[in-house]
Amino acid sequence: MDQVAEELSQYLLTRLQNTPPDSRLLVGIAGVPASGKSTLAQLIVRRINAVATSTLDCNATETNKPVAAYVGLDGWHLTRAQLDAFPDPKLAHDRRGAHWTFDGEGYVAFVRALRRPIAEQSDQIVYAPSFSHEKKDPVADAIPVYPHHRLVIIEGLYTFLAIPPWSAAAELLDERWYIQISEEEAEKRLVVRHVRTGVAKDMDEALWRSRENDAPNGRFLRENMTEPTRIIPSVEDPNFAHA
Repeated sequence: MDQVAEELSQYLLTRLQNTPPDSRLLVGIAGVPASGKSTLAQLIVRRINAVATSTLDCNATETNKPVAAYVGLDGWHLTRAQLDAFPDPKLAHDRRGAHWTFDGEGYVAFVRALRRPIAEQSDQIVYAPSFSHEKKDPVADAIPVYPHHRLVIIEGLYTFLAIPPWSAAAELLDERWYIQISEEEAEKRLVVRHVRTGVAKDMDEALWRSRENDAPNGRFLRENMTEPTRIIPSVEDPNFAHA
């Protein structure tokens, strides 16, 4: 994973050098659950922020402010209260993670705000929500994207879905990266993660959740995503040990 992150970081730094100073470089990373998209995104952001001061010539680096920001799509989950209001609340909760259990319009509005010229934003901050695993609900305005953040990496299952309203955001991304992994390997990683994080009480429940919710969501993504600009093979990571 480290080598992949290093190569992609160098690529983005080159792209950023050729990006107008009043514009942002927006990267969407999509992949099925447990493909490693959040790990990759965070590694890249850390690497770029660590070396940007010596490779970029812009005001942000002169003041040692980070030029890259990481945002996860989980913040646009609908709240449990909103799921309770669905015609079939049980189905909505069971399928939490499907595209229709997210605030797609809110995500599109966020990407549109990032696409505005930085000069027009002055000192304004564009906020993204985060997700509290303790509360099992999103937290509004938790992640600030400042004008000095000229690269924003957004990772999540539906970052460049090809259906409305998601497609409007997909068209605004400069890079659309899809992390490729087999359904079998994703399941092996997921069942361990679900038990470890408390999403499932045991392996049987974790297996059910993987096959009845995560796998169908992954198939839906593969069948309905905007064409990626890059396909990245998933790399085995110690965080996803099978045992």
